[in-house]
Amino acid sequence: MLLTLSVLCLLLVVSAILGMADAALSSASRTRLQDLERDGDDRAALVNHLLEYQRERVTSTLLVATALVNTTATALAAVALVQWHRGAGLPLSVALMTVLLVVLTTLLPRALARRHAVPLALALTPWVGLLSWFFRPVVALLHWTVRGAVRTGGTGRFDGTPPDEPAQMLADLRGVIDQHTEDLADHADVRNERAMLRSVLDLADVGVGEIMVHRRGLVSIDAGLPVADILQQVLDSAYTRLPLWRDEPDNIIGVLHAKALLRAVQAAGGDLDTLDVAEIASPPWFIPDSTRLLDQLNAFRSRREHFALVIDEYGTLQGVVTLEDILEEIVGDITDEHDVTVSGVRPQPDGSYIIDGSVTLRDLNREFDWDLPDDDATTLAGLLLYETRSLPMQGQVFLFHGLRFEVLRRQRNQIVSVKVSILTRHERHA
Repeated sequence: MLLTLSVLCLLLVVSAILGMADAALSSASRTRLQDLERDGDDRAALVNHLLEYQRERVTSTLLVATALVNTTATALAAVALVQWHRGAGLPLSVALMTVLLVVLTTLLPRALARRHAVPLALALTPWVGLLSWFFRPVVALLHWTVRGAVRTGGTGRFDGTPPDEPAQMLADLRGVIDQHTEDLADHADVRNERAMLRSVLDLADVGVGEIMVHRRGLVSIDAGLPVADILQQVLDSAYTRLPLWRDEPDNIIGVLHAKALLRAVQAAGGDLDTLDVAEIASPPWFIPDSTRLLDQLNAFRSRREHFALVIDEYGTLQGVVTLEDILEEIVGDITDEHDVTVSGVRPQPDGSYIIDGSVTLRDLNREFDWDLPDDDATTLAGLLLYETRSLPMQGQVFLFHGLRFEVLRRQRNQIVSVKVSILTRHERHA
């Protein structure tokens, strides 16, 4: 009996170490380990090698070893307790080993491993590597069996790698961001940092059509006007780059830069009649509205330009997008002394908001930490049209996505102003 108990305790300790090694390798910071490897730490180099090239085999080895140790420990406990009390020995061994395995070999080791992940990974990895070499034939046989079972089941090839690994990695990153900022979500700085990190991950999924300045709000200049009038419009504008059109607003012939115009005026000695604004303007750059923000950001960098004209599939001008628009998607609104501030969101004393229909859903989600879907609609007005499948009348009220929407003003077929308030608990369950 004493020998059996001693072996049982030893097996529990081994099981705890195996669980600790598994948790340490899973939660250890790869950045910290890479820094240690660059500093010449051989153990860190071994950890990085196992995690990068043998992760699946190491994980399988730890699972097999843990199952073997736990099964042996449970069998020994059952034999010992049945010898001690034949009637209640078996159920007592099941209850006792369940508690011991859960607490001593799972919960406690994993809690310690998460707190000291890197030191434990460095200390235990050499033994894990040796164990992986020892169990290599068993693990290979198990993988071969699993591959055959997966093929027989018709679910495809088993290689340990999910088919949508990039998408899964992005989803994991978003989960990590939310998890590490959940406790401090009430702090404004943490909310801003979380919004920026999310926006960076969304750059590859958002099209320029969702952030562009729509043609309704576009400031452009008629090339047929006298140069003096054009110069005055440029000076009165809050923008440094302005589309230049001829005959009709959709016929863009160039982009006029305020600095280039002023240089031309200076070179002409103030004689405006000798200037041709079409020659001063740079060639227009047209991009489709389906272009992703990440691709457009890279295009801005490679072409060393800050301004592009957005067109739809029929070649019709939809708006403009600038480098600043993309940066604002990451860091929020950037304003300077020349910006024209148009308030699209007006807080009310009762806690509600009066919001222009043209305000984008992404801006609202970032500002108020809402979760309004922006897959099928870009603006608040577009969301109401999509959700109601109709053109709402003035005064109509809608409840969805945890918010109350009241159409305050509609001009022809355009929703101009909406009152938005957060639903109370009673309204949510009504």
